[in-house]
Amino acid sequence: MILHPGILALLTGSVLTLILCLYAAGSGLYILRYWDRNSTSALQYRLEQRTVLISTLVRLALVFEIASGLLFIYTVDELHPLFVGAMCATGTLNANPVGWNALTTKIALFFGASLWLVLNRFDDRAEDYPLVRGKFLALPLVAWLIGLDLYYQVSFFTGLKPEVITSCCGALFSSGGSGLAADLAGLPPGPTMVAFYAGAGLLLLALGSAWCWPSGVLRVILAVLAAGFFPLALAAIISFISLYIYQLPTHHCPFDLFQNHYHYIGYPLYLCLFTTVLCGLMPGIFTPLRRFSSLREALARAERRWLVVALLALLGFLTLASLPILLGPLSLLESA
Repeated sequence: MILHPGILALLTGSVLTLILCLYAAGSGLYILRYWDRNSTSALQYRLEQRTVLISTLVRLALVFEIASGLLFIYTVDELHPLFVGAMCATGTLNANPVGWNALTTKIALFFGASLWLVLNRFDDRAEDYPLVRGKFLALPLVAWLIGLDLYYQVSFFTGLKPEVITSCCGALFSSGGSGLAADLAGLPPGPTMVAFYAGAGLLLLALGSAWCWPSGVLRVILAVLAAGFFPLALAAIISFISLYIYQLPTHHCPFDLFQNHYHYIGYPLYLCLFTTVLCGLMPGIFTPLRRFSSLREALARAERRWLVVALLALLGFLTLASLPILLGPLSLLESA
């Protein structure tokens, strides 16, 4: 295994978070077995204390897991000079294809961990702990995701061999190649651009509607549109946004955006995208919490914040994606 500080930090952190979450999941099952909110017994008092302790431990663990996604991308990009044929993170991931599974799991963990943290925050702020059962029933799934993430990371990093000749983005994200990446790179810029901005417009309309009217149906529609916008935006990045940022009509790689040649624009670009999708999902996902009287006021305030953050993040994403199109010399539509 390559002894890189990023690798050691990722693996050490994942081991510790897995241990914490497994302990928390086991304690959560014990709490669920004996939990009785209407009881005033000493046992119930101890369970409430343990609930606070476990929630604090899991919160720390999941914050690391969310941040580890950025560290993972940074690390695989830092490693690419070690491999012949690699010019960015794509080459490192291709050096051991298990890395793509690790990246996918990181994305799933970002959303899963974020949603659990929000659920836990609502439960901690209510005097009657209405979400104890829900959050502890979801905790084994989160622990399973962390375990799967650790497995893929260990398999990926231990399988990296500097002597391996790998292929980079020019081969994978090529319109003349085969596979999903090549299919996305081969999408026609014009129709893809229309679909992307139409999807963004619908999402903006849904955000505005959810702000004006407290309808649960509107929030579910918003969540569906936010979920659909995620793959649409990723396809747009590969199809045409990356081309305008690179000012090259054939370079579709979504990972070179993280390099200093392009002012690390990938970090704010993807952060805005992930924030948009997450904050767009939450009003719809947490709409059922309205049935708890102790959560209605806090949920209403939180929804307003989510909508504002989603709007600002979406506008930030559109700005970063559109400025190279509007100001750069490259014109894909004229050459199409």
